[in-house]
Amino acid sequence: MKADSQRKLVRERYGGIATGAGDGCCSDDGKASGIAKTMGYRDDEINGAEGANLGLGCGNPTAIAGLREGETVLDLGSGAGFDAFLSRKKVGESGAVIGVDMTHEMIEKSRYNAHKQGYGNVEFRLGEIENLPVADATIDVVISNCVINLSPEKERVFKEVYRVLKPGGRINISDIVRVSGETPESAYKDPQVCDCIIGAERMDKIEQMLKDAGFSAVQITKNTSSDDLLEAWKEGDLHIEDVVSATIHAVKN
Repeated sequence: MKADSQRKLVRERYGGIATGAGDGCCSDDGKASGIAKTMGYRDDEINGAEGANLGLGCGNPTAIAGLREGETVLDLGSGAGFDAFLSRKKVGESGAVIGVDMTHEMIEKSRYNAHKQGYGNVEFRLGEIENLPVADATIDVVISNCVINLSPEKERVFKEVYRVLKPGGRINISDIVRVSGETPESAYKDPQVCDCIIGAERMDKIEQMLKDAGFSAVQITKNTSSDDLLEAWKEGDLHIEDVVSATIHAVKN
């Protein structure tokens, strides 16, 4: 499937989730809090994210990122703003958070949530993660939660991430990766099949993409919550044993 066609399908599906006109397997049909707990979010984090937690992730990147006061964070595929809002608390008023999402409806939702809460150190930009609307070498940490697996051009994503990171900057990403097997192209056209699983790339290929982009200290490890999370996503004949929820870490030299 052509990259633009695949992006269109993803944009339509997640635009529907943002407006309540559709759902997806990464959402849990009104039980987003339960899914968030499975991913490792605390009760206080969930309760303080009114309207932003849509249950769409596969891990907790803000917990693994080790964010520090004053850092600038970039959230790829920021959705309704859940992880961006948690990140802003950790970097403080001297830091900043930028969320990027390609879905107009999600951007509108996240901006509304930020305005409603009076958050001044977080902003949301419309754009594709393959073409980030972010200047070179301005970001300390890149986080993302179950988003890069949706991209049909992952190599471009990692090159763009490398570009916007400062020297010594790091990525801490929660994502779905494939440990074996391949997904048939026809799966992308089935609205009942989970994007978060079918878009997953093999772990060894992800590692090579990161190294080719220039990253070092690459680590990809299975999340402790992976089995429980994927069981909740089980979809028909799709073989969830072929994929895992993983943490991806790397550093820009």
